[in-house]
Parts: sequence; structure tokens; C-alpha cells
Amino acid sequence: MKKEEILKKLKSLANPKNVAGMARFGITPKTKVLGISLYVLRPMAKKIKKETAEAHSLALELWRTGVHEARLLAVFIEDPKKVTEKQMEEWVKDFDSWDICDQATTSLFDLTPQAFKKAIEWSKREKEFEKRAGFALMAGLSVHDKKAVDEKFYPFLKAIKKASTDQRNYVRKAVNWALRNIGKFRNQNLYKLAVETANEIKKIDSKTAKWIASDALRELKSEKIIKRLQRINLSIG
Repeated sequence: MKKEEILKKLKSLANPKNVAGMARFGITPKTKVLGISLYVLRPMAKKIKKETAEAHSLALELWRTGVHEARLLAVFIEDPKKVTEKQMEEWVKDFDSWDICDQATTSLFDLTPQAFKKAIEWSKREKEFEKRAGFALMAGLSVHDKKAVDEKFYPFLKAIKKASTDQRNYVRKAVNWALRNIGKFRNQNLYKLAVETANEIKKIDSKTAKWIASDALRELKSEKIIKRLQRINLSIG
């Protein structure tokens, strides 16, 4: 399929009412928004991948259109093996809403060889969505990179603690998300370290830090998560 054909299809699916609904959930990108649900876009992406010989080139073309839904399709059809560090830097600078940030980081970038490196780099950025991308990437890696050794997550916990006083909504929520995922989805060791990190953050004289820590501890110490970690530990043993 060609870019023009895809854009024509997207425009035919435009839903102005959904655009208003997206705005209520904080999805207000500067790019053109058509109001197409992810439940429509994901199956569409699968079809495009089957009918496209060079998904990488098409993904780059779709991203450059600046259309929000076209960029989401670009994320879904892109081949992580062909994503370069330069491309990641170009795309992260275009992030203008939490959904495009989260989809790109947890459906694509976390599958690239540069993922751990970029997570740390972006966590130090000043711009809100670039910084969020760093922590969203940590959250994605915690779930999807099953083979990563514990040591690769230790710098994440330090970065989480350092950013725990950032009051910006999309940053603090991503910091909290990364902390919870490291504790929930890895193993007993990282669970223990995530809880320790949360307790350290809770002592910081910051309303934001206390919220991040308390919310994370509420879930990490829940019966559901403790039982899940026990099952993981048994299966590993």
C-alpha cells in the first residue's frame, strides 16, 4: 500500500466526535487529528504490513505527514530492527501527546537495540514528552524484554528517584508507571529494589514524590502482586 492510499482511507474514517472525546482524555496534539480509535488502527496496521514490501520506508513517509493517526500507523508497521538512533531522536522530538509517546515507546522503541540507552538519555531531558518517553520506555522494557539481566534496570531506579519531584503531569505519571512495572513484571530481586526505591522517594519533601511513592507502594504491596511474584519465583526455581 502507498502513503496516499492510506491517507485517503484514514480521512474516510475521520470522526470529529472522537476528536472531542480524545481531548477530554488529554490527547490534544498539535498535529492534525482524525479521531480514529486504536481498535481500528491496529487491525489496519496488520493489513498494511501484509501488503507492503518495505514497511520501514512507508513508516517514515507516514510519520512525515504529521497526521496523528498516520503516525500511530507508522509506529505499528515499523520494523524495530531497522529503527536507527537518529530516527528515534527525530521521532521523540515530534511527540506532542501522551498516546503517541506511549505507543512509540512501548510498541516499537522498546524492541530496538538502543532502548536501554535511550531510556536513560531521555529521562534527563527537559521537554515534557521527551522526558516522559524515557520513563515510558523503562515501563515497556520492564514488560517486554524478558531476557534482560537485573543490572540493566538498576540505572532506571536511580533515574526514577532523581525525577520523582518533577511536578508535570505527564512526567510524574510516567515515573510512577516505570517504578510500578519494574516491581511488578521482573522478579523478586527487582521487586524488592523497587519497593526500597519507593520508600526512599516517599521520604523526599515533595508532594509529587510522595504521590509517586504512595501510589506505587499501594499496588506493589497488594495481595495480587505479591502472589504473582511468588508464582514467578516458583516457576524460575
